[in-house]
Amino acid sequence: NLIYYTPEYETKDTDILAAFRVTPQPGVPPEEAGAAVAAESSTGTWTTVWTDGLTSLDRYKGRCYHMEPVAGEENQYIDYVAYPLDLLEEGSVTNMFTSIVGNVLGFKALRALRLEDLRIPPSYSKTFQGPPLGIQVERDKLN
Repeated sequence: NLIYYTPEYETKDTDILAAFRVTPQPGVPPEEAGAAVAAESSTGTWTTVWTDGLTSLDRYKGRCYHMEPVAGEENQYIDYVAYPLDLLEEGSVTNMFTSIVGNVLGFKALRALRLEDLRIPPSYSKTFQGPPLGIQVERDKLN
């Protein structure tokens, strides 16, 4: 669905920005693959049960706002996707990663997909409380 491919979109300081390395299946245009990543990892799988007064797709959807070919790799692209903070639950790293990469990694329109980079706005990362017993307890467990 190309409504998720929005090259005119200007990112906001509050957006979570993800860079995915995408290899579309043969016959799938790169713009369609980028839009599919943005849709599948945001609101594209939501069942249409809301009214415009209840939920605005435009407010919650991920947007593939830029893509560039990977140098030296045939049919591979870096797709940049912006996610609004309203899409995600505050303070939950698990929710964030499940939303952004959980569902989309098995998407059939893509031959391969890898999350390359992620920018989390400071206002969102400050909502993460950290380990319940403190960082030192976690480090001790790893040693």
